[in-house]
Parts: sequence; structure tokens; C-alpha cells
Amino acid sequence: MKTEALVDCDWLDAQKSNDNVRVLEIDRVNTDTYDQGHIPGSLGVNWKQFLWDESTRDFPAPADFAARLGALGIDNDTTIVVFGDPVQFGTYGWWVLKYCGHKDVRLLNGGRKRWISEGRELTSDVPTVSAKSYEVGARDESMRALRRYVLNALDRPEVLILDHRSPEEYSGERVSPPGEPDVGAERNGKIPGARHLFFEEFLNPEDETFKSEAELSELLSPYNLDGYKEIISYCRLSHRATLAYFVLTQFRHLKNVRSYDGSWTEWGSIVGYPIETSDS
Repeated sequence: MKTEALVDCDWLDAQKSNDNVRVLEIDRVNTDTYDQGHIPGSLGVNWKQFLWDESTRDFPAPADFAARLGALGIDNDTTIVVFGDPVQFGTYGWWVLKYCGHKDVRLLNGGRKRWISEGRELTSDVPTVSAKSYEVGARDESMRALRRYVLNALDRPEVLILDHRSPEEYSGERVSPPGEPDVGAERNGKIPGARHLFFEEFLNPEDETFKSEAELSELLSPYNLDGYKEIISYCRLSHRATLAYFVLTQFRHLKNVRSYDGSWTEWGSIVGYPIETSDS
């Protein structure tokens, strides 16, 4: 998949001495994976501590966002390269950073799994960075769908809602992915009318890189994406949805895509909001 927003290991390796590039590993559990060994020069952050507000179920306020980036030695002109453990936490970081207004955010194709498979160096050294001044910017609200927005879209045939969860979640068998505790919402099912497009279908399983342009085109062809005025992606907490958002906006260059970040964790628990089940 070719896009300026996606970089490979060779590109990143060549940026070792570039002070204008900051690499962030976004971990699911604290910074456990980062602490085991990481790409030289990279910084490790926990997804929730870095990308969420401490007291509200929302993203950091603009001033807080600016302070967090500045503390990591990032200013408004810094190129931020992100990747995640697992992979969808990298695209989640990419999406949140773009939504919060940072201009140049890129994703490392395959992340640490690809880096390691190529025999590249890992280190336990944590780089020392100097804080920088970061100016508050405007959020890009066109990237985001809130629950009321999604509810109002249910009766609009020109809107395509895509569900990127596992088949078991989409069918209503589970509310969380197989292999994890089955928690996260009060109800099983899906948003009415949502079509299924499992996020793992976008990836090569051996190294979590994106599939080729030809493979992605074949995968997306049955969805007639150009036939819709708008596309809304969701999953359980929107991590997997942001991976799909990355493909749709950076590979297909669609401008009409929103991520519903509340996703099934929110929708499946709201009083009065409709769902579909396998028995519907």
C-alpha cells in the first residue's frame, strides 16, 4: 500500500539522526512491550494514559494535548511516527493525533513485528528528550462520529456503516474478541444495518504489514465504497476501526469516512438505542 502516511523500516532507519522525527511506540498494557526492548530512539507510551483525558471518556483537551506532545520533545513541525502493540493501537494513535490537529503523523508498516523480522536492532536505552513548545491547534471533527450522529445515520441509505470486529462479535456470539474476557457492553449484537469487514483482512498475518494494493482493491470491491455519501467505521473501542479508517482514507483516499470512537462498548450499553442480533 503506497501512501506518504505509511513508512517502512528502511525509511525509519535512515531517520536516526533526524531531530525532527519522533518515534512513538503505543502499548496496550502500560509500556510493557517497550520495556522489553524497543526501536532505538523511540519513546514508549500507554495508549490510554497518552491519548485519553484522565477523568472523562474523551480525548485530551487541546491545551492538555499540546502539553503532552511538548513534553515528549514534539512541536508542531515534528514528524511523528507511530506503531502499536498490537498493530491497531498504532493506527489508533495515528487517528487521535490527526484528529487532535497534528499535521505530520505517519505509521510504521508492520511495527515492531516487521522490525524484528528484518533482524534490526532493539535497545533498552530510553532516549532523553528536551521539552518543546507546542501551539494548540484545532480538532478535525470531520474524522469523528459521535453516538447521536450514528443514530441519525441509521435511516440514511447513502451512509455505509462498517463493523470491523471479529465474526464472533459481529454475529452477537461475543461482545469482545475471542481469547479475551467477554466484557465491554451490556448487549450482544451490531448496529442496525452495519456490514462486516474484519480488520485483520487488511493485514498480512506473518508480519502485520498491509496487504498489496491489488489485494486491498479486491477486498473492498464488494462494498461499493464510491456509491455512498458517507462511511462510518466502528468496532469495540475503535482501535480496529481506525485501522480500517487508515486504509480507506490513505489507500482509497476517501474523504467521507468517520470513526465512531464510542463503538460497541458505548452503543451496546445505551438505553433506548437499537441493535440487531442474529435472531433479528
